Amino acid sequence: MELQHRHCPGRERLLQAALGLTLTEAENVFAKLIVKDQRLSGDDVQEVLAEKQQIIRKNGLLEYYSTNETFSHVGGLRMLKDWLLKRAVGFTKEARDFGLPSPKGILLLGVQGCGKSLCAKAVSSLWQLPLLRFDMRRMFGSLVGSSEENVRRAIAVAESIAPAILWVDEIDKAFSGFQGSGITDSGTTARVFGTFLTWLSEKTAPVFVVATANDISQLPPELMRKGRLDEMFFVDLPSEMER
Repeated sequence: MELQHRHCPGRERLLQAALGLTLTEAENVFAKLIVKDQRLSGDDVQEVLAEKQQIIRKNGLLEYYSTNETFSHVGGLRMLKDWLLKRAVGFTKEARDFGLPSPKGILLLGVQGCGKSLCAKAVSSLWQLPLLRFDMRRMFGSLVGSSEENVRRAIAVAESIAPAILWVDEIDKAFSGFQGSGITDSGTTARVFGTFLTWLSEKTAPVFVVATANDISQLPPELMRKGRLDEMFFVDLPSEMER
């Protein structure tokens, strides 16, 4: 069996991709790769991520997105691209050994059709991390307390396969009724928001959140406070040069 040098970036990517798998799951996927290719290398990252995909499908609360989108498909947004490129090393062993915290996440604001979802998919390809779509509106159940439990379970699944990217799509629509939640839904939206906000503030697992929103006025101000997410970026219509 050929195994890359222990300090090779390919080995680091492969080990990072396997984080979150149980010992048995990791042994099975590595054994399959050895039989198939007679070696282990950084090129096998997608095979390991496919094993994580099965875990997500069994749970049913999150959607696993397998994407080939890259930032070469995204026009403009130079500041966003630079920010992400500089933080690509934030999940490596060297960063952890140096004491650097993992990036928390970003909020992408803009009108529909400007590429917010495309950017979320491109981050997954850039960092070679699994992309999980978290539809917050699906978390709301009919039983009292079930919505908060659904959010906690979805978060637990994301953390179990970390490092990963959690794409919270249209977060403004999920929390649009936050202010009047006590009257309209007996406080369910407020409790779900509180559960999610607490996790954002206290999470230690390397789960990078990419939240997208169309209308900033619908977002609770607590979400945009520094410390919950790292940065906010406005995704505008492309300029003439970018087009």
